[in-house]
Amino acid sequence: MDVNSHAEELASDLGVDKEEVKADLQNLLEYSVPIDEAKQSVRRKHGGGGGGSTPTPDSVDVGDITTDHDGVTVTVRVLTRGTRTIRYQGDDLTIREGEFADETGVVSYTAWQDFGFEPGDSLTIGNAGVREWDGEPELNLNDSTTVAIAEEPVEVDREVGGDRSLVDIEAGDRGRNVEVRVLEAEAKTISGRDGETEIVEGVVGDETAKLPFTDWQPRSALDPGADLRIEDVYVREFRGVPSLNLTEFSTVTPLPDPVEVATDAPRLSVSDAVASGGMFDVEVVGNVLEIRDGSGLIERCPECGRVVQNGQCRSHGAVDGEDDLRVKAILDDGTDTVTVVLDDELTAEVYGGGLDEALAAAQEAMDKSVVSDDIADEVVGRAYRVRGNLSVDDYGATLDATEFAVADDDPADAARAALAEVGE
Repeated sequence: MDVNSHAEELASDLGVDKEEVKADLQNLLEYSVPIDEAKQSVRRKHGGGGGGSTPTPDSVDVGDITTDHDGVTVTVRVLTRGTRTIRYQGDDLTIREGEFADETGVVSYTAWQDFGFEPGDSLTIGNAGVREWDGEPELNLNDSTTVAIAEEPVEVDREVGGDRSLVDIEAGDRGRNVEVRVLEAEAKTISGRDGETEIVEGVVGDETAKLPFTDWQPRSALDPGADLRIEDVYVREFRGVPSLNLTEFSTVTPLPDPVEVATDAPRLSVSDAVASGGMFDVEVVGNVLEIRDGSGLIERCPECGRVVQNGQCRSHGAVDGEDDLRVKAILDDGTDTVTVVLDDELTAEVYGGGLDEALAAAQEAMDKSVVSDDIADEVVGRAYRVRGNLSVDDYGATLDATEFAVADDDPADAARAALAEVGE
């Protein structure tokens, strides 16, 4: 390929220095950008049209990017890069996404074509669009964007690459790599946008935490007990907690050594747990202040499992409800409160009997509330250790309990210790 002749032609058309045009072309070609696309990018950079774009905007620092910008030029270090396919306006598109950084901050990005960069590369990115995503600015790299190797390496005080422990995984992360043990895995068939879809759902763990996962391209390697390195996953919120998602671009590699998995959940004060925004496996200790309405003997919709009120399901209207047991308790440790939800098995434990016993008690008293009253007499005012999955939303914090046991320690002492630590 005669880059020199292409550069000479462009320079003549644009009225700019040939060597500058040649350098721009060579930078793009290093990333395997086709010559025609590279020439269009160089034209746009120098204000020569090609799609009606404007000259490349002035350079800004990452920390100064706001959603008021239409487009920016930045010089950055690539921190992470993930790949997945999305449905956009009826078409399946492969995108690259992750984070860029400079010394002033970090910004997420979505690239709508493959510019060929990898984590660790230092780049000058011209005419990147800016949009709002999850309340923050995000860069959009499209066919009006130019990407070139930066003249100088960009030094950043940030971790380069996607390797993370599970405790550091957050909803919205992209291009993450984890080393985990598969704790649970179950094949399922769901109704997706293209009809019935086979997936695998389960739980993975490492020495720091446990998280749920979904594999959208079911892999036989994801069997319980397998120790794996999983690369290029994206993370979204599912039932209030981060969930790992594997795509066709994710890779799964067996590890030669076993992964240590935490057996205990991290114990936090209620306020710290709530401040996390949601955790898959957490433990708190507190006093039960009250039992909320909708506890004890309840009815559920046979279609969706929602609690039925006065014979009405919010989704399915009038239904014949199915009897069940549940507890919704307010737990307080002195730092904050959380609603603890016990399923039928845990409710039976604190009630001292199962569904048959509850139905018999309600029939004898001719009042279902006798069951919740008996549960309240048992648990209100006592201290409990609660382990489970925490979700936090606009309606408050809810802890779906997997364990509910009388506490060995005093939550008031724990709360005082936590507050004293904060005060320091």
